[in-house]
Amino acid sequence: MVASLVAGALFTRQLLWAPISAINMMDVTANQFKMYGASFLGKDSNGEPFKIIAASGRQEYDHPNIIFMDKVSGYTTQIQNGEKVVHNFSAKTGEYNREDKTVTLRGNVRVKSDNGNEIQTNELVIRI
Repeated sequence: MVASLVAGALFTRQLLWAPISAINMMDVTANQFKMYGASFLGKDSNGEPFKIIAASGRQEYDHPNIIFMDKVSGYTTQIQNGEKVVHNFSAKTGEYNREDKTVTLRGNVRVKSDNGNEIQTNELVIRI
């Protein structure tokens, strides 16, 4: 960060100052990256499409295979009795484990399927 400030000053002839107190070092050391309005699209192990949307997501240095998400929604598609069924879901938080290929939803989890089924629970694990 300091190098970019110095380089910017050399090219623009302006010196930008960021007070150290304005930088949240706990956030810098804990989070590898942070995203806002993130969405993940893909196909599950059966080749069916899924989508995960999060108001925010972050990856932590200590857990490189997990993306932690807030205000999660999305859908999965499943073949049931020869027909495609779309399951729309939402939850307060979620964790996408890239290694295990699972999404763990927590807090006010709601699932509404287009076949009329509905689920409400505190935690749900989806294998993708």
